[in-house]
Order: sequence, then structure tokens, then C-alpha cells
Amino acid sequence: MIEILMQYGKAFLWSDGYRFTGVAVTMWLLVLSLVFGFMLALPMSIARVSQKKALWMPVWFYTYIFRGTPLYVQLLVFYSGVYTLSIVKDVDFLNLFFRSGFNCTVLALALNTCAYTTEMLAGAIRAIPHGEIEAARAYGFSGFTLYRSIIIPSALRRALPAYSNEVILMLHATSLAFTATVPDILKIARDVNAATYKSFHAFGTAAAIYLIISFLLVGLFRLAEKRWLKHLRPQSAH
Repeated sequence: MIEILMQYGKAFLWSDGYRFTGVAVTMWLLVLSLVFGFMLALPMSIARVSQKKALWMPVWFYTYIFRGTPLYVQLLVFYSGVYTLSIVKDVDFLNLFFRSGFNCTVLALALNTCAYTTEMLAGAIRAIPHGEIEAARAYGFSGFTLYRSIIIPSALRRALPAYSNEVILMLHATSLAFTATVPDILKIARDVNAATYKSFHAFGTAAAIYLIISFLLVGLFRLAEKRWLKHLRPQSAH
């Protein structure tokens, strides 16, 4: 494995015939999908807990579709299916966007993680103690100010452990990018395997890289939990 990593390290860790390295492409896919997915999930989670059916019903339908179908199928729909539609071919912007495998992969990943994050945040909002909200209202908080200052910060802190698992799952999900011919870590490993016929070494190296990235992400989330979830940890008796 060390021999393969040293021999083909340029493909995995720095440029060698690719515009970006396999690790860089994987991290770009992860960061972009998480950022776009979270930005969409935040307002959608508020709509999800609304008492108005016109608000929560469309969000529920969206999350049901994307959580109920495999991510691999969703990626194929965006990469292979959508581009066949005449409306996409006739509109220059859509034609240019869906022609890129990278764009299609980010879109599929972002919409998928948005669905899970929406339900995650909605559950965290529902888990906020009613007394906490009533106390905020007693201090004059209401409407947008209540959500901005009390509900959303509290929900984000409570959802942090679950969201860390979602981030790791999305890192693993980026390995599907090879389906859209995106040169991520797994695509590079497949190329190395095709060139050397050393499957264990090629895919073992990819697994080791994924493991290292996962270890670093878990460490970062543990530090974040220690900082922002101190008040939720049981206090030892003295």
C-alpha cells in the first residue's frame, strides 16, 4: 500500500494529469454540499415545525422523497436523466450546469443532506423545553427575534452530535462521485487499480485516506461539542 501511495501519490494527494487532486475534489464536494444543504435546511426546518399545513406539508414531501430514495439513484437522475429533458437543453444556463458532472454531484449531495438536516433541526427545535421558550417570551422575545436569538441557537447546539454523524456520512457519500466521472478519491483509486491490477493496495489506500479525513472531522466535532454543549452535560456532585 505504501508503494502504491508513493507511486501514485500525485493523483491522490497532488495534481498529476488532473485539474485537482482526488483529496481536494472530495473535500470540495463535501464542503459545498454541506454549506448549500445547511443554508437550505435552516429555513426549511422552521417551516417543518410550523402549525400551518401550507408550510410544513411541502417540506415534509421534499424530505420524504430524498430520504426515501437512494442517493445513488438521485445522482443518476441529475447527471443522466435531467440532461435529457428538452427544457434543460434549450436553456443555456441549465445546459451548461447539468453538463458538468461536478455540478450534478454537488446538487445531488446538497439536496440529500438538506433533507436529513431539515428533519434533524426540526427535531431539535421540537426538543427545546417549553419553559425555555416561555421565559424568552416573558422577556419580550417574539417572532423572528425569538427564533434568531433563542430557538435556532439552542436547536443548533442540540443537533450538533447528530449533525456530526451526517457530515461523516456525507464524506462517505462523496465516493459516489465517480459515477459522474468526477475525479474524487475513489475515482483515482479505480484508475490506479486499472493501471496496476492491485485492487487491495489501490482501494486500501483510498480507505486509509477516507479514514484519516473522518478521524480529523470527528476530532473537530468533539472539540465543538465540548465548547457548546457544556450546559447539557450532567454535573458531578461535590
